[in-house]
Amino acid sequence: MKINAKDFRVREGDGVTLKKWPTTVDPVYKSKEQYQELLSEHVAQLSSQQQLLYASNRYAVLLIFQAMDAAGKDGAIKHVMSGVNPQGCQVFSFKHPSPAELQHDFLWRSTRDLPERGRIGIFNRSYYEEVLIVRVHRNILRSEGLPNTPRGDKVLWRDRYRSIANLERHLHDNGTRIVKFYLHLSKDEQRKRFLERIDEPEKNFKFSLADIEERKFWRHYMKAYEECLSATSTSAAPWYVVPADDKENARLIVSRIVLDTLEELKLAYPKTSPKRRQELLTIRERLAK
Repeated sequence: MKINAKDFRVREGDGVTLKKWPTTVDPVYKSKEQYQELLSEHVAQLSSQQQLLYASNRYAVLLIFQAMDAAGKDGAIKHVMSGVNPQGCQVFSFKHPSPAELQHDFLWRSTRDLPERGRIGIFNRSYYEEVLIVRVHRNILRSEGLPNTPRGDKVLWRDRYRSIANLERHLHDNGTRIVKFYLHLSKDEQRKRFLERIDEPEKNFKFSLADIEERKFWRHYMKAYEECLSATSTSAAPWYVVPADDKENARLIVSRIVLDTLEELKLAYPKTSPKRRQELLTIRERLAK
């Protein structure tokens, strides 16, 4: 099976109903060995593309991962980006904002960590938490010090979607390519993974009682994700809904989409001018002596 990124992309203007998007699809690989071969191929190609990205110094790439707990964000980032030079890639994980961060607008803390040109930035959760968990748990808003205006829910989220879309358009216009992944996990598969975290001692550290509490809000999260994906998937910054019940398959899909994004930039090493070439030959001659 060939991976076609368009199969997972949310088209701009489309309304998203997550029940219509599968959490599992026919696997790309036929065996664990073939999975490792395919992933290794993708990782090697990503490494080459990342070197070109750094050398050309024209674009930056921002990868955003959002998902329910246990969907495999950490594993996808670890395996897909395993061959990328650490100097050219940074991962940021956004948890509850600090008191200092709460003194600023909701986009401030993440914009500080945007990738420079020539580099790949990865947000493991992101400013999208402000229209997801904050929407599900409205009490969080009280700590954000927002002006006490009579805006209703509909207006509040609409304004935040607009702020996000405007930011992403601005970044795109200035050379940052944004790719957003929603790892689409079924509630039953999440339950199985939570049980594994309890049953397998080496996974106990991953389990939190808070994760179980959040399962009670599953329906609310799905609604929040649906509206978020519908409102903020654009040609400049598309969302991809990746079936996540099969971790290995999800990693292959993610790596293929990242590769496609980099290859579409048609990157090349900078050409050396005749004058610079002559300088290098002169230096080489001195070194050879």
